[in-house]
Amino acid sequence: MPVTRRLVAAALPLATLLPGLAHAAPAPAFTAVDIDGKPRSLAEFKGKVVVVEFVNEGCPYVRKHYSGNMQGLQRAARADGVVWLTVASSAPGKQGYFPDGAAAKRWMADKGAQPTTLLLDPESRVATAYQAKTTPHMYVIDRSGALVYQGAIDDKPTPRVEDLPTAKNYVRAALNDLKAGRPVAEPRTQPYGCALKYKDA
Repeated sequence: MPVTRRLVAAALPLATLLPGLAHAAPAPAFTAVDIDGKPRSLAEFKGKVVVVEFVNEGCPYVRKHYSGNMQGLQRAARADGVVWLTVASSAPGKQGYFPDGAAAKRWMADKGAQPTTLLLDPESRVATAYQAKTTPHMYVIDRSGALVYQGAIDDKPTPRVEDLPTAKNYVRAALNDLKAGRPVAEPRTQPYGCALKYKDA
């Protein structure tokens, strides 16, 4: 490398040289009640890789992925020791709202959902902390607590199940990067899906 290029490279921030570090800000802390009525916090999973998935069971984009794709991804992630937190942030009276843990459990059983747990967020506090915009909207947190991926689940922004086989799954790619000890190659993508049903929206 010529001297000039070496000097330029030396002056660049590490995040510029390693793009996966560019968006690795600390993940927002939160506490929410799970389907068994137990308060769960992000802090209790310190030292683990965590996936946060925002869900709305009535959304056609969510239904597309819960045709088997999301469940398979959940199973594979958990087999690798990843904590998977599905968060229902729809406000009361809005599409996707679960009135209680029992209703959420029925949906999970019907779909064969495989998260570590589902968190009830009717006040949309977790969604607000993460600035979640759609369902699904996906986040990956590394073992240090850094938010290393946020955005879409894949690169096929349609509600069509037939698009799944040819889609690039960004969440799987991020988890594979972490498992291999690499920076996440694509730390941010544009989320797609149904607008998240906030209380005041």
